[in-house]
Amino acid sequence: METKTETVEDLIKSARANPSEDIARRIMTEAGAGNSVDVISAVLKAAGVSDDVIQKTISTSTGLVAYDLQAPAKNLYPVATPIRNRLPRVGGGTGTATNWRQVNAIIGSGYDAMGWVPEGQRSGQMSYSTSSKAASYATIGEEDAITYEAINAAKGFEDAQARMTMRLLQKTMLKEEFALMGGNNSLALGTPAAPTLSVAGTTGTLPALTYSVIVVALSVEGYANASKLAGSLSIATTKTITGADGKTFVLNGGSSNKSSATTQAVTLGQILSATVPIVTGAVGYAWFVGASGSETLQAITTINSATFSAPLTGGAQAATTVAADYSTNSLAFDGLITAGFKPSNGAQVVTLPTGTAGTGTVLTASGKGSVNEIDTLLLNMWNAYQVIPSVIYVNAQELKNITAKVLTGSSAPLLQYFKDANNAEYRLAAGGTIEFYFNPFMLDGGMKIPIKIHPNLPPGTILLWAENLPLQYQSNEVPNVAEVKTRSDYYQIDWPITTRQRQVGVYAEEVLAIYAPFAIGLVTNIANG
Repeated sequence: METKTETVEDLIKSARANPSEDIARRIMTEAGAGNSVDVISAVLKAAGVSDDVIQKTISTSTGLVAYDLQAPAKNLYPVATPIRNRLPRVGGGTGTATNWRQVNAIIGSGYDAMGWVPEGQRSGQMSYSTSSKAASYATIGEEDAITYEAINAAKGFEDAQARMTMRLLQKTMLKEEFALMGGNNSLALGTPAAPTLSVAGTTGTLPALTYSVIVVALSVEGYANASKLAGSLSIATTKTITGADGKTFVLNGGSSNKSSATTQAVTLGQILSATVPIVTGAVGYAWFVGASGSETLQAITTINSATFSAPLTGGAQAATTVAADYSTNSLAFDGLITAGFKPSNGAQVVTLPTGTAGTGTVLTASGKGSVNEIDTLLLNMWNAYQVIPSVIYVNAQELKNITAKVLTGSSAPLLQYFKDANNAEYRLAAGGTIEFYFNPFMLDGGMKIPIKIHPNLPPGTILLWAENLPLQYQSNEVPNVAEVKTRSDYYQIDWPITTRQRQVGVYAEEVLAIYAPFAIGLVTNIANG
């Protein structure tokens, strides 16, 4: 028995008799092969199908459209490396470390400050204080890989392999920036003292219980590696990295050992306060709270105290995960902040007092357009070594706080009026911020020090740094107070092809050589406000 196949002509006759969307779709199906949208549309119109039915049938929803893809890919990630950009890079390094001898002081005979000599006699002989210094090279690097399919699929869009290498270099520079600021090879945070606890108030909702509190100190790297999002707090201890060669190595995350536990009974309504003595080298503190033996991470602060007034967060990191001091790395070199914190380096550090637990101590206004704590640090740096900082790095929080202390309604106009001579319209600009900080402590008058935000500097810490020694350090043979001494600067390795992908590594072998660590200054334990 023959099956009658409906032709386009038959469908057109049916459409003329009864124009409908169903008939239009059937015509499109039969006539579609090898025909353009314009041809199909003409056939439908010849059949008497109305325009609104045609529009429903042939539209962008069919997917017969071009794809507007902008090339290349948008790189929406910040690459801010201000310290790396300012530090001189000096090549020529060899061996495992760069070494130098330094003359720390020249000491006169007799009374060092008195040079009187009788007629016809000779003075005593002066002496020297010298020392040997060394800074070991470290390797910084990152790796990536791309398959041949990915390279070929990206043709006409971007050079995927070249872009991969660019991003590798950028990531290596970002990791280098952290190292130059807060790398820690030699300053162990150790074990903090047991925290001191107290209770007060009647507005808390912390359930009645005898609570135990443990504290862990965090270095710059430890604070950066910590997760500080509410409800998902965690700190880094150690991590085992599997390299692209299949070999493994371990990095410490930047946290100290945990302190001993202190307990405190709390009744409903009371607020639990905890403080710990300042840990040298710490820029943050992690607080583990709970029943004795079940303490979990409940807060990370940038001051040496914390308060707890609400029910504890469940499922948080346990204090038992911290089993040792993980603050230093043998593969690292010391960054500027680490060098500044080390007591043996002679850098000046102003540490704000504990103040009220959980609130801390804020920067204070001098009343003459400056901040007392920064003024104190500048004076100390001058009195100790006659050095003048050339840059001040701050967290955005501290820039806001410094501005609030310096710019007040009585110290400067905060509302400015702008009038364009060619336009009757007027404009107002509100607000203000501090761009420079004036340092009066110099031989020939003061200087303005630029204040710059550093994206990786934790809140609560300010870094001052003299990039050059003043003129009174004559013939000092120290063209750079600190420099990146390289054994081999950035280099790319295109690994042999063993699989159907291209594997690339970007590395640098270097050390931060700090010849005058006393040219670093720090203000730390600053509360927000």
